[in-house]
Amino acid sequence: MSRTKLVRLCGGMLFLLGTWVAYTQTPNPPPKLTINKVKDDLYEIVSSNSGNVAVYVTSEGVILVDDKFEQDYDQILANVKSVTSQPVRYILSTHHHADHSGGNVKFAPTVEIISTANARANIVEHKQPNAPANITPARVTFTEETAVYLGGKEVRARYFGRGHTNGDAIVYFPALKTIHTGDLMAGTTPLIDYTGGGSVVEWTRTLDGAMMKLDFDTVIPGHGNVTNKAGLKTYRDNVEKLRNRAQGLIREGKSQEEVGKVMGAEFGWGPTSMQMQWSLPGMMAELK
Repeated sequence: MSRTKLVRLCGGMLFLLGTWVAYTQTPNPPPKLTINKVKDDLYEIVSSNSGNVAVYVTSEGVILVDDKFEQDYDQILANVKSVTSQPVRYILSTHHHADHSGGNVKFAPTVEIISTANARANIVEHKQPNAPANITPARVTFTEETAVYLGGKEVRARYFGRGHTNGDAIVYFPALKTIHTGDLMAGTTPLIDYTGGGSVVEWTRTLDGAMMKLDFDTVIPGHGNVTNKAGLKTYRDNVEKLRNRAQGLIREGKSQEEVGKVMGAEFGWGPTSMQMQWSLPGMMAELK
């Protein structure tokens, strides 16, 4: 191969890599965010490509669950202001991924951000390979459970175990019997982030613990439409079905490529999806 062709090939590869990294870190331009009412004083801010934000309005300020990408900051504030004049006082982070915690960098100077200790460590240790370099960890952490009381209202955050990552918090609004799952429920199929400590084996146990110990009827997922406890149970059962199918194939001696084809055909994993990149190699090791 000539030097000119080699330079052009390398340049093209770098361009494609740069495009992919830019897309996965901070989509450009940012999609329009919309706000929907879930229950009394509880709303969600949604978009097509980043995590669902919960907005809980109190007489003394607003509590958010997650804050999307950094570039979504202005739209998040605009949507909050469309339902209340109160300022954002707290953010409870469900986990470390940039589409849920990327806005920390803009909120941190004025808002108290709280996460699990593991979620903070995952940010500090740069466990998400395609995360922005400036992603900001929480200043306040917990290991098992914490609560925020504001304007006579209570919000709890609890760690039930590994699943999507090793630091997933489920946020509970006890007065409204509502939870925000983060990406312990997201879309139609699980993404297991093994670099971030995730586990497809423990995922169902984690959801079982939440469903047994929390009194709720409404579920705000990390991505997707608001649902109910039955919807979460269906999602949990699908995770179990996927795990059992993959484990059976792996223990039959099937290759990673063969397992990947089944995951694509039966569970909708696209050939270049994050599931294929992040989850499949880890499953091959965890389920052997």
